[in-house]
Formats: sequence, C-alpha cells, structure tokens
Amino acid sequence: MQILLPPSEGKRRPGRGRRLELEDLSFPELGAKREELIDAVVAAAGSPEAATTFGVSVGQLAAVAGNADLPSLPTARAGEIYDGVLYQALDLPGLDAGGKRRAGRSVLISSALFGVLRLGDRIPPYKLSMGAKLPGVGPLAKYWRAALATALSGREFAGLLVDCRSGSYAAAWRPDSPAWVQVLVPGATHQAKHTRGLVAHALCAAAQQPRKPADLADLLTGDFDVDLQLPERPGAPWRLSVTAP
Repeated sequence: MQILLPPSEGKRRPGRGRRLELEDLSFPELGAKREELIDAVVAAAGSPEAATTFGVSVGQLAAVAGNADLPSLPTARAGEIYDGVLYQALDLPGLDAGGKRRAGRSVLISSALFGVLRLGDRIPPYKLSMGAKLPGVGPLAKYWRAALATALSGREFAGLLVDCRSGSYAAAWRPDSPAWVQVLVPGATHQAKHTRGLVAHALCAAAQQPRKPADLADLLTGDFDVDLQLPERPGAPWRLSVTAP
C-alpha cells in the first residue's frame, strides 16, 4: 500500500540543520529535474514579476524571496517541515514504532519542487505550488509528468494506492493500478484536509494493511462514514467518499 499526500502550505523553518543534498533524496532518478527546477526557482525569486510567477499575493512575497536561498537553507525531514492541517492530523509523533515504520514506507508526498518525497527526506522550507508557471519551465504538473511516470512505475506502485492528493498535484502523476482509490471528502477545504490526515493516520496505525479497495473501506468503517464507488471506466480510480463523524 502507498498513501499519496499533497504537501502543505504551512512549513516549519528549522533553525539549524545540514544543507540540501539532492543525491540523498528518495527517487534519485529525479535529481536532474530537481536541480533544474531549483535553479529556476532561485532565479525567479527576486524578479519584479515574482508575485505573478509564483501565483501569490503581495503579502506572501517575503516567503517567495526566501526561495533565493534554497541551496543554503537548513533542512529537516519532510514530515517535520510540512506542518499544515493535514500533517497535524496525520500526527506522526502519535504513532507507535510500527506505525512510524509503516508511514516511512507507505507515505508519498507530491511536491511541486521535488516531484515526490518520502517523509524522511531532508528538505528546506520553500514557497512553490503546483500551479506556478516559471520562466523556461512552464506548468509544473506537465514538467513533472513524464519523470514521475518513470520513477513511480515499480511493482510497489501497482498495488493499493490511497490517493489523498488535491487536483493540481494529482495532475502530475496518474497511477496505473487497478487498486487506485481517490479519497473524496465533502465540505470546506480546512475540514477536508483534516479528514485526509486522519485517514492517513488510521492507515499507518493499522497493523493489518489493506490490499484491495474493499479492504480499505472495511478498515475505515467505524472511525469514518465511507462510501466506496466502482471505477467509472477502465483506468479510472475507485472513489471513496469519507466523512469524519
């Protein structure tokens, strides 16, 4: 089982830590794409058009300006850097030792800057969404699509895939698995993120891991109200509507 999560807008800024080492990140075959994109982000960070380029308000320009220092910023594990609503609900510190190991093996984080990450990958804080369009790079979902399709083509990505990504991040990689399940959460964005984090926590905490979409629905039933729907066509995902009681 793999659990696909979006990143978070909120990011912790570590006060100390070693600098970014791209060769140490998971999926090293993405190294060249990561290096190219980091160079483009650093170059665009101080541009007069930065607000438009990064798709942010004027009030967020200070965070964008910090991108200019990406190569020298202190890093921490991705599971510590991302600290938004979803990751608060994921509650990695609240998992037992087995749950932490399962999270380290199973959670995949979609990232506009790095393509895809594991929780233990050491990264700096950054300001970049999948909706940004950088000069010489273009739409980021398109930039990553072919590279991610190659990197995520192994046998472990053909099993149960629990997809909690938001739309823009989902556009960067479409799984090729008959057990691809999109988690749909009705309601406001804040609550939807919180519920997806709770789902991810429940899956990491479970000693018996689900192998099929029906197993997933059964595992979550009781803690959540769930409704599993069949794929609409070949290659489409299963859809699991989830509501926290």
